[in-house]
Amino acid sequence: MSHTYRPVLWNKNKYWYDAVLIVGVTLYLLVFLKLAPEFQSVTRPVDVPIQRMRAFGSCAFLMLTVILCIGPLARLDRRFVPLLYNRRHFGVLTCIVALLHLRYVLAWYYSFSPTQDFVALLTSNTSFGQLLGFPFELFGIFALIILIILAVTSHDFWLSFLTPPVWKTLHMGIYFAYASLVAHVAFGYLQDVDNPLFALVFMGGALLVVALHVVAGLKESATDGHRDGEAHQNWVPVCDVDEIANKRGRVVILPNDERAAVFRYDGKLSALSNLCAHQNGPLGEGRILYGCVTCPWHGFQYRPADGRAPAPFTEKLPTYRLKLEGNMIFIDPKANPAGTYVEPVLIPEENAS
Repeated sequence: MSHTYRPVLWNKNKYWYDAVLIVGVTLYLLVFLKLAPEFQSVTRPVDVPIQRMRAFGSCAFLMLTVILCIGPLARLDRRFVPLLYNRRHFGVLTCIVALLHLRYVLAWYYSFSPTQDFVALLTSNTSFGQLLGFPFELFGIFALIILIILAVTSHDFWLSFLTPPVWKTLHMGIYFAYASLVAHVAFGYLQDVDNPLFALVFMGGALLVVALHVVAGLKESATDGHRDGEAHQNWVPVCDVDEIANKRGRVVILPNDERAAVFRYDGKLSALSNLCAHQNGPLGEGRILYGCVTCPWHGFQYRPADGRAPAPFTEKLPTYRLKLEGNMIFIDPKANPAGTYVEPVLIPEENAS
């Protein structure tokens, strides 16, 4: 739990997350290899090695689709927030599955080629001017290179070495990987017009990713517009107290475009920067656990009143002043220095005695 290099600790949830992930991938591959032959044309039978490469290739595509759906789903419905946990392991496993897909491609198509297998792969299709024979392999290789870079740099050492902003920018490359993978599928696998089922699955997956990001973006824009409303004597309105569930947070966009997270807990209100010091995770989407604001991405924790990580850790976040007028919460948009204690605002009806 550190901004400096200190690996994220394992816990029971992480073990379950990875176990479910591995079991899910294994079941998909087994079901694909068992059922796919039932959909093939009797006049154009597909042998087992090709079924394997399609199984691993389609699995990698669907895994990347799910990874990209998790972020917007978590913003649309908090019940998906736990899926953010260990998403890096999801990405690493996707890279491994994609590498196995490449292995089966090289082993089947180019194992008997007189030229080196990678050279044969890059020169097998060279018709840039037409659909049939278009070198769709280039898109797949580009996507795989990005996935390898992201998998290699997924460890916390690289997060500390590159710094969170650079690391996060680098890992936004997953969108380029997905776009390239969509092109790889579109120019390659979708040319198999005799098998429309899988074509529909792939197209549906890509459209789902786009649609979820658009809907989540529209929802966030609407929220931003609401929060950026008229400042009240330099204080920014947040929301009604009752709109924040106990031990939960609410993200507010400040006039300087910074984001703060207001938390309700134990009859009190406190506000911190919305960016976790570990990986810039969205703290406002987390919850209060054991008295601390807990990042939904990797479980890093901060005390809500002073923004400091509990001992022995030393990370700290900027804090904000709050006030209540009736049931409406207002936040001072000027951030305090990281680690500054701010007396929590008491919620009258929860502290009446």
